Amino acid sequence: MNNNFAKDIAEGLTSEEKHLPSKYFYDDNGSRIFQEIMKMPEYYPTDSEFEILSLQAKQIVEQLQFDQAFNIIELGAGDGFKTFKLLEYLVAAKIDFDYMPIDISQEANDLLHAKLKERLPNLSVIPKTGDYFKELKKIGKQERPNLLLFLGGNIGNYLDADAEALLLLFNKYMHAGDKLLIGIDLKKNPLTIFKAYFDDAGISKRFNINLLIRINRELNADFKIDDFDFYCHYDPMSGDVKSYLVSLKAQTVQLKALDMSIDFKQNELIWTELSKKYTIPQIEALAARTNFKAKHHFLDCKYYFTDSLWQK
Repeated sequence: MNNNFAKDIAEGLTSEEKHLPSKYFYDDNGSRIFQEIMKMPEYYPTDSEFEILSLQAKQIVEQLQFDQAFNIIELGAGDGFKTFKLLEYLVAAKIDFDYMPIDISQEANDLLHAKLKERLPNLSVIPKTGDYFKELKKIGKQERPNLLLFLGGNIGNYLDADAEALLLLFNKYMHAGDKLLIGIDLKKNPLTIFKAYFDDAGISKRFNINLLIRINRELNADFKIDDFDFYCHYDPMSGDVKSYLVSLKAQTVQLKALDMSIDFKQNELIWTELSKKYTIPQIEALAARTNFKAKHHFLDCKYYFTDSLWQK
């Protein structure tokens, strides 16, 4: 049993306002479902970021201003779909670098490594499976400059204080002059955002419900999946998308591995995920608060999304 997982789940489900950490969505099955989400027509972040990395790879590399071989360290690489175009450009331009994807899913890393070796046989790929910071600490001991990739709008999954703490940790393990390319979703028409997270096909619901399935499996729990539904809400003023699981009836769930029982009221919510949207001035303020300088904002043609290049 994963002790951190058990502790976090127990803490979240016994809080006055129940919540579950979204980082636990990404077991192997969760990672597969998220690949489906990224392919949904409503889910614009994937296409927006793919456009940026496809059409502006040359400009991104020029802005790096590295004068020697460097590492590209991608945090939570997934299937590498978006990153591929940037890597393809670098390989074609014969630029000397190592690509180091870090992911908590071994399956995701294995699939990514196999796919990249097939499509870019000259690419130097050094996958790392595990916790971001343990791996960053090891890589940070090297003298080579680093480009960290934190793509997909993942920073939006963190509360403001947690986002700042995370970025300060990134900064801690970077050298002066290292760069961070960070994907950030921008505020836009609220309906566009809402539809991306509350899809008619129910894939987002399956993604959330999969966390209950994981708890059943790993903590010998008895969540009855059909007794929970999914809901999300977007607040255009704060920029927060919040996702929830909803208990459809009063019920008690046993977590046998923890010798615990959790009572749910009818219609009680479990908060599962935050996805925050930003303005450009908010992004620049966040960079400054976490000891970075925002160098350039690469935007898609609809101004839906930015990959912002920050420097330590």
